[in-house]
Amino acid sequence: MTTDTEEPTLTIDELAARAGVTVRTVRFYGTKGLLPPPVLGPRRVGHYGREHLARLALIEELQHQGMTLAGIERYLLRLPPDLSARDLAVHRAVVASWAPDTVETVTREELERRAGRPLGDEEVERLVAMGVLRPADGRYEADLGLLRLGVGLLDVPLSQEAIFAARKVLIEHSRAAARELSQLFRGEVAERDARDVRSLSAHMEPLVVQALLTAFQRSLKEELGEWLTEPSRESGAG
Repeated sequence: MTTDTEEPTLTIDELAARAGVTVRTVRFYGTKGLLPPPVLGPRRVGHYGREHLARLALIEELQHQGMTLAGIERYLLRLPPDLSARDLAVHRAVVASWAPDTVETVTREELERRAGRPLGDEEVERLVAMGVLRPADGRYEADLGLLRLGVGLLDVPLSQEAIFAARKVLIEHSRAAARELSQLFRGEVAERDARDVRSLSAHMEPLVVQALLTAFQRSLKEELGEWLTEPSRESGAG
């Protein structure tokens, strides 16, 4: 697995498996310019990184929204070419926020395809405990909006208790922010006509979600930076 600062290490087969698509699809997106070219290594073997994986996830989300291939091309062309995997994940989260909650009943095979990786029984149990999955007569009811997030958390070195505690914090604060913002916007549109209200409603959710994600991302980066540079940690590392 790569990070934003590591060299791309995934072959095209590994990238396709992680993204839950076929190698043919990856190559097709590459020829259409939807994916940047791989980094060529020894023997001219192409290697892909997290940015490619994140871009494939964004393309999949845009398709789920019913966007045509031409529409996806126009959307991606408007993005800066040097976006990191984190930046692409923010765009995908904003796109996902436009759609209502989506729960589908899937087989174990389909679940692993959607997850982009094989899932052991213990990992499936953790996803069930997180509320991402619910067993249903040999199949699973999957919250597709949470599936990739849940799968990503499987690789995070945190206890189940810590993940649940973090979820509680995020839900409580996001609900409080949503309540205050809703009251603010209601005050703004109270004296406007119905057309203005509908226009604001159509634009409000994706813009607010993007603003919240950006603000939270920067705040978390600052907090983690301060934590990692505390004198006690520097002395303890020596």
